[in-house]
Amino acid sequence: MGRTMDVKSMLPSRLPLSSYDLLLGSVAVFYVFMVPYTKVEESFNVQAMHDILYYRHHIESYDHFEFPGVVPRTFVGAFLASVLASPLIFAINLLNLPKICSLFAVRLVLGCIILSTLRFFRVQVRNQFGRQVEAFFVILTAFQFHMLFYCTRPLPNILALGLVNLAYGCWLKGSSYTALKCLIFATLVFRCDMLLLLCPLGLHLLLTKSVSLWEALKCCIKTTLLCMGLTVLVDTVMWKRLIWPEFEVFWFNSVQNRSSEWGIHPFHWYFTSALPRSLLAAYPLLLLGVLLDRRIRSYILPVLCFVFLYSKLPHKELRFIIVSIPIFNLSAAIAANRIYNNRRKVFWNLLNIVMLGSLLISLGCTILFFMASYHNYPSGYALKELHQIGHPINNSKEQWVHIDPFSAMNGISRFCENDYPWRYSKEEGIPLKEFCQRNFTYLLSEHSYIHGFECLFSVKGFSRVRLQTDFPPILLVKEPKVFIHGNIENKNVIPINWPGC
Repeated sequence: MGRTMDVKSMLPSRLPLSSYDLLLGSVAVFYVFMVPYTKVEESFNVQAMHDILYYRHHIESYDHFEFPGVVPRTFVGAFLASVLASPLIFAINLLNLPKICSLFAVRLVLGCIILSTLRFFRVQVRNQFGRQVEAFFVILTAFQFHMLFYCTRPLPNILALGLVNLAYGCWLKGSSYTALKCLIFATLVFRCDMLLLLCPLGLHLLLTKSVSLWEALKCCIKTTLLCMGLTVLVDTVMWKRLIWPEFEVFWFNSVQNRSSEWGIHPFHWYFTSALPRSLLAAYPLLLLGVLLDRRIRSYILPVLCFVFLYSKLPHKELRFIIVSIPIFNLSAAIAANRIYNNRRKVFWNLLNIVMLGSLLISLGCTILFFMASYHNYPSGYALKELHQIGHPINNSKEQWVHIDPFSAMNGISRFCENDYPWRYSKEEGIPLKEFCQRNFTYLLSEHSYIHGFECLFSVKGFSRVRLQTDFPPILLVKEPKVFIHGNIENKNVIPINWPGC
């Protein structure tokens, strides 16, 4: 018995709570600096944070008036991250550092917010299930790719994730009403689809008598009015019209069901593709944890209902269910802890070997995901290279860069733009044959040939994964994705050091 207690206390004594924060934070920071650019899904909050930090009260210059997107989004999350990042931005501007450093700053601040909420959840895991379960929770999270990669990305899903982490922590702690408040805030302000999590969890709290119906109604009504007041007040000012963004999102996605215009997947896709990729080794351990510890079943069931209900919507993306990962990782950590502590028995020792092997496979998959993601933002790298080697001979002459929709969606934001003499245009709908009639100096385009321009160089992006018999057995196939063209009539735009196309 004493020896068992020594095993249980060994890992936490070597890895205190601050070490867990350092481990998860280091991985997240690595992803920020290695893959700094953002995609179209993040564009609203990225551009909003840029405009808040650089245009401040000049709302008429904000990006969302020119490119409002399919549905409006709230400025609440962008304001929070921008205010917290403003001292860093002030230092960056004072030191005259490139504007891209500001993108690092706001992403790091967002990562700190999300990981702080995950830390709160981890503390409750430690209190309820023990230090070693917490340790395995950290290991599983670190060996996965998507949670730490996305935690610094300003998606509405990630802003909601911070509140869901707090709700999970309060749920474990027994603060049921606070958990409901966090989920209501996430639903009304950031992601209306969190209603699919709020309803099963709220029903569970009622059935287990963790909350009373009357007190829950009063709590929900007060929180709803407060959250609606906040988002309507802020966003009405920023959008210059009376608006509740998440209601319009709900109407677009659920009532009109127009989200399917962006692709559909079968009902089982979350269970057969998204969750296996995001959980990796934790996926089979999750099922084992449900069988081994009855305490986790009451936490798993509402989250499982959330994924099941979300599966009924035809348009599916992994980020839509990323809020389920912390609870699923908790169940997996419980199973890993049981296997580890019983490894002296033959059967459990075999399971322990399989678990260690699956963790190594998870690490390999995470590396593969990272390499694919590194090459998934080609236009960001293209614009960076253009800035580095495309300095005009006459610095007083404006250099107009046209960014086509593909390039704008795959790595470029206002944080990537330089000051004078560089100028940028994202005008849409220009026929290829008319570019030669415009006064653009450079074009960033998905097309390899444009009349009147010379292709100066191209940037490759991730295309697909290919299996082969040679080493390495898995190969990432990259293809030219973004082409940079220079105006043939302007001889100053083609320095002698251009790489070939």
